[in-house]
This record gives sequence, C-alpha cells and structure tokens, in this order.
Amino acid sequence: METIIILALVFFFVGLRLYSVLGKRTGHEQPIVKPVETKAVTALPRGMMDAKPDPAAAGEPTIDARARDGLRALVSADPQFDVARFLEGAQSAYRMILEAYWAGDEAALETLVDADVRAAFVDAIAERRAAGHVLDNRLVSIERAMIDAVRVDGQTATIVVRFDADIAAVTRDAEQNVIAGSVSDAVSTHDVWTFARSVRASDPNWILVETDEAA
Repeated sequence: METIIILALVFFFVGLRLYSVLGKRTGHEQPIVKPVETKAVTALPRGMMDAKPDPAAAGEPTIDARARDGLRALVSADPQFDVARFLEGAQSAYRMILEAYWAGDEAALETLVDADVRAAFVDAIAERRAAGHVLDNRLVSIERAMIDAVRVDGQTATIVVRFDADIAAVTRDAEQNVIAGSVSDAVSTHDVWTFARSVRASDPNWILVETDEAA
C-alpha cells in the first residue's frame, strides 16, 4: 500500500513539472505552420500559418509605418497572407530574377516577371550581347528587405519592397577581360521592386511588375 502511495506521489510531482514546462509559452516559440507542398519557386509563395500576429502591429521592423493601413486592407481581402513568408519569398525572387538577368536567361524570367518588365530585361540583355559584354555579377548579401507600400485596388494587390543589398558587379568583354567593376569589392545597391497578384487567384505566386532605384 505504501509503495502505491509513493508511486502516486511521484507521478503527481512529474505531472506538475511537465505542466510547468509545457503549459506555458515563453514568447520564443515559433508559430505553428501548416505543411505546404514542396515545389520549385516560381515567384513568391504565400505562407499559410495558423497563428499570425497583426502584421501592422507596432514594432514590426520590416514594414514602413505608411504601409500599415494598406497591409490591413490586404489581410482583410486575403486572410491567408503572411508578412514573414512574403518577405522570405521576395528575397528569393530578388536573387532569382537578378541571377537570371545577369545570365541572360530569358526563359527563367518568363515565370518571374510580367510582360513589361520582361521586355525591358530582354532589351537590356540584347544590347549587352550585341556589345559582346558578359556580366559576372554576384549577390553577396541582402542587408534588408522592407515593405514600403501596400495597395489593394479591386481584386489586385500590389506590394512595394525596398531591397538594400551588396552586389559584386563585374562586366567582361568577349575575351573575359574585366572592363568595369571589381572582382573583390561589393557595391551597395538600393532597389524598389513592386510585386502584384490577384487576391482571388488560386495561384499564390506574386509577379514582379515594376523595378526602380531607391531615392
């Protein structure tokens, strides 16, 4: 009988310890994420998260204060939208689009940008080839990706993202001689890219519709 009582007390004590550890949240836990299908990234995949904090809450360092009202409108129109996943995808798209342009890969650009942006890229690629120049560029790092503006017009949402990055930019001639840039020094670049998608579309991907340099 005494053995049973002792074991019961032990189980009770262990149960209290487990509750004290597992029954509390410390603020460092990751949000619960639903499984998503693994596939090749064609633009910017949306994250589908069970627990999403208010994306326009104060203290969010990746969103300009002027974009918060637009972001609330976007979340209202598309409750599945998640800021963190969007910015993660935006940075991936930034790298993929730049690398495709530098390599002159027009086919890759087809699925990443809209017709107007692709036409501008294709023209620049053609001029480069005609001059016999080859870009030997490398994206060293993306220092920051910040949402500058969000707008919802009817069923179309647009998000303006500012990218601050370091790029090693080198231009070579047909004989591989360096004619511009440096192979050892990275240049700070500041780009403003605009992405768009229909909030009613089943396709979760965002497409690049405009590029500009930051003021």
